[in-house]
Amino acid sequence: MKNLLPRIILGVAAGVAVYVGFSIWADARRVGEALATFHWSAALAALGLAAANYAVRFGRWHYYLRVLGLTVPAGESLLVFLSGFSLTVSPGKLGEAVKALLLRERRQIPAARTAPIVIAERFTDLVGLLLLAGVGVFTFDVDRRFLIVGAVLIGAGLAVVSFQPLAEIALRVAGRLPGLRGLAPKLREFYQTTAELLRFAPLLAAVLLSVISWFFECLAFWLVVHGFAGAAIGLQAATFIYAAMTIAGALSFLPGGLGVTEAGMLTLLGQFGTGTGRSVAAAATFVTRLCTLWFAVAVGLGALVLFSRKTRVEVALPT
Repeated sequence: MKNLLPRIILGVAAGVAVYVGFSIWADARRVGEALATFHWSAALAALGLAAANYAVRFGRWHYYLRVLGLTVPAGESLLVFLSGFSLTVSPGKLGEAVKALLLRERRQIPAARTAPIVIAERFTDLVGLLLLAGVGVFTFDVDRRFLIVGAVLIGAGLAVVSFQPLAEIALRVAGRLPGLRGLAPKLREFYQTTAELLRFAPLLAAVLLSVISWFFECLAFWLVVHGFAGAAIGLQAATFIYAAMTIAGALSFLPGGLGVTEAGMLTLLGQFGTGTGRSVAAAATFVTRLCTLWFAVAVGLGALVLFSRKTRVEVALPT
């Protein structure tokens, strides 16, 4: 916890800086006025939908553990999964990797065995979000280049994993590099586990779960917009905006997509919404991110604290 806390604080500080900047740009006073008209029951519903997103994604995580033949009690698996959210906005995107480290600490499962689950999760998240963004990609007049980049990355990833000779070449090259030579066995195990997770049946199941889970948050965004007096947006447009901007944030490689996701949501909401001027669009973006991104960070921190205490107690008892 001591090592993780500075990273968490840096991530939160970055988020505060981004939102202060956006508030100033959108006129903080008018953003405040827009928030005064907001029906906070919509935010409560959005939090429930975000929780549903986490529940479905946990089902995918636990399913992946089963695919690899790893037995972890459901309660402990849930704490590990949720703990990954604690570092969502930390530098270096270390949040998801924490899950592999926690399982190594608690169950002595090699990180090379479980870290590929993180890759598979991000891969199927990207596929699911691209499918959701597809509902409006040809309907709305937007720059589609980042969606094309996402599709290319998916194709390239599947090609490397599915075409073993290509993977073998990559592994041999990595094994000859000075910094990676000693990690060659781990890299091979990492590749083999990733290939196992991305077989057709697990891939299909995981993508289906990804579409369902992320649609919950698209729906949360739609509800938040309708929570502002006089504001409205179609469900198709809301789904497209949320999914597309989540992809853009992920491809930016910034922690939590900070700045990129907010700017895109704000701009497109003003373009495709009704009664969503700059101040309302900014306020709706802030509330949405509070109910999705920052709610996840809070849940992750709670889970990490619980996991840490549980581990210390159980280790201490036998001695």
